[in-house]
Amino acid sequence: MGWTVDVESDWRVGRDHLREYWSWTGVALYLLLTLDLLTTLYAAALYGPAAESNPFVRAVLTQGVSPLVAVNLAALAISVGLLAAYIRLLRRTRGLEAWFLARGFEAWLGGLIAAGLFVFANNLSVIVLGASLL
Repeated sequence: MGWTVDVESDWRVGRDHLREYWSWTGVALYLLLTLDLLTTLYAAALYGPAAESNPFVRAVLTQGVSPLVAVNLAALAISVGLLAAYIRLLRRTRGLEAWFLARGFEAWLGGLIAAGLFVFANNLSVIVLGASLL
């Protein structure tokens, strides 16, 4: 026995949902970029770049603050560009395909926010306790 989804063939994502997607993506990017950058810099100031768990970020940290900010800005630009493309796809898609694309995006975004909260908590752990949660 399976489950079914009853979606009309002309179902589409409404404008309100699209705006909400942008808003929640902003929350995720704030967590993953802004708060992560600030807490990473603070932890690095206290314990040095070696305290960073991510080897890529650790390598960039050894180059200074400007390269790390540049990497974060590049990640922001790429993320916004990809989201804009996905939103255009959602606007054009109808029916069951649109419904699945919308639900998939919502699940992915929830996971992204959860990951951002974990990264923030991990950075706070390094700052306060001197040790990573990982």
